[in-house]
Amino acid sequence: MLEQRIQQHFIDSADLKYQAAQTLTAPIAAAVQAVLACVTSGGKVLACGNGGSAADAQHFAAEFVGRFERERPELGAIALTTDTSILTAVANDYDFTQVFAKQVRALGQPGDVLLALSTSGNSANVMAAVEAAHEREMTVVALTGRGGGRIGQAMRDTDVHICVPHERTARIQEVHLLTIHCLCDGVDAQLLGDQETSA
Repeated sequence: MLEQRIQQHFIDSADLKYQAAQTLTAPIAAAVQAVLACVTSGGKVLACGNGGSAADAQHFAAEFVGRFERERPELGAIALTTDTSILTAVANDYDFTQVFAKQVRALGQPGDVLLALSTSGNSANVMAAVEAAHEREMTVVALTGRGGGRIGQAMRDTDVHICVPHERTARIQEVHLLTIHCLCDGVDAQLLGDQETSA
């Protein structure tokens, strides 16, 4: 029974990824172009999310600053989820909804990109970060699920919305991680050439 349950997780994840490949390829490609335009003009990507999405933001920043699969010059990315002094000070002195927005206003510049992750599309602090990014004339790349929620509705024509067509948080997060890898690979391919990476 347990083994069947485990197998079902793999099957459900694979099925969603196959379906999502049809609908998400174009917006992921658009996100690659937005991020590429940002970093090639000296900009940076600010990434934020809560819980598993916070881990995804850090995962992205690590692979952007360090490397993904190929050696290349460092690219600018900051996870807004990692500085506990800023997070706790802002949450204590203002409100938890402002923990990312204040950092976006402090660090964001026109031409930078906000990578906003929220499986529901309704995370209040991520929504506030989106609004702050728009104030700073930044492009927003939003990774959501469940129809996109308030964040999806806040997207501008210059933004990119990658909405996983599913309701379950775990499945959405699995596709978000694959999307992050596609972003990193796509940027590397544009910068370094389209060669296959060895396993």
